Amino acid sequence: MKAHTPPPPLRSATSMTSVSRIPLDALLLSCNLGLLLILAMLLSLMLGSTMLSPNAVIQALLGKGSSSHQLLLWEIRLPRIYAGLIAGAALGAAGCLIQTMARNPLASPDLLGIQQGATLAVMLGLILGGAGFFGGWPLAVLGAALAAGLVILAAGHAGRQGYRVLIIGLGISTLLRALAELLLSTINLQHASAVYAWSIGSLIGRGFEAALPATIGLLLLLPMAMLLSRQLALLRFEDDVASGLGLNVRRTQLLMLLLTIALAALGVSVAGPIAFISLAAPILARHWSNPNQVPLLRSALLGALLVVCADTLGRSAGGSVEVPVGVISCILGGPFLLWVLFRKQ
Repeated sequence: MKAHTPPPPLRSATSMTSVSRIPLDALLLSCNLGLLLILAMLLSLMLGSTMLSPNAVIQALLGKGSSSHQLLLWEIRLPRIYAGLIAGAALGAAGCLIQTMARNPLASPDLLGIQQGATLAVMLGLILGGAGFFGGWPLAVLGAALAAGLVILAAGHAGRQGYRVLIIGLGISTLLRALAELLLSTINLQHASAVYAWSIGSLIGRGFEAALPATIGLLLLLPMAMLLSRQLALLRFEDDVASGLGLNVRRTQLLMLLLTIALAALGVSVAGPIAFISLAAPILARHWSNPNQVPLLRSALLGALLVVCADTLGRSAGGSVEVPVGVISCILGGPFLLWVLFRKQ
């Protein structure tokens, strides 16, 4: 007589439902963010010093309507919106990577000096004649890498809670920003005004050509980071726990740091160091996601959405005077940072 083998225990309906809902919820949220991004793009095409109706925008996109509207959309606004999308997506993804790796929501490329290092390197290339606005991305990557290395060297280690790196990063970021302003004071006024607008974050004059290297980099680096999502999720645990789960912590941290540096540098090469995007996008994405997930794609989508909205506000709120996107992000980022610091965990 065969011994009766009891059937395996069934999971409760609640747990099965929650497990099955996690990917579906993530997919729905990403789709909703995509729809919001499309809506923001359409509004950005309509708004500005010259206001266009929805019908005028549609006609111009179809190659119909007045030639002035077609010129405005195809030569000025649409390339600029595209550049903002790429820059915001790169900065948002970079912020998600560094926050997860540091286990600190305040860790971001702009607060750790990575964006300032990229900015200073590009400015040196511009002033010395070694790079133009459209060809400065290798210098941006090099400057970001040197700044990150300087922060890690000064901190001594990555920091289990990330606070030591954060404080040192703030100091180095301030120093690099001061060096950039010192460089501006050494060149003629006309050239300095153009470089200064870019150095605070601006999409003026940016378009498809400026965003092409960052587009290629984003298409390569973002899928690579998403393929490493399991390793990235394990980095949220303490080092000994992650190692016990089979993760090579140091190698994974180094790889994620390299991806962060490359993404942040590419974003800076397009639109300059737009502040708070790499800080805010991952926090918002994590706030609207399951706590067990690393919202890398949603951080990229939110970064693109925030840059497009901030640039649209800067183009339309000031009337004939345009406010750079970096200024708008700083104005909105200050209250957001206070909310992060004081909100109930």
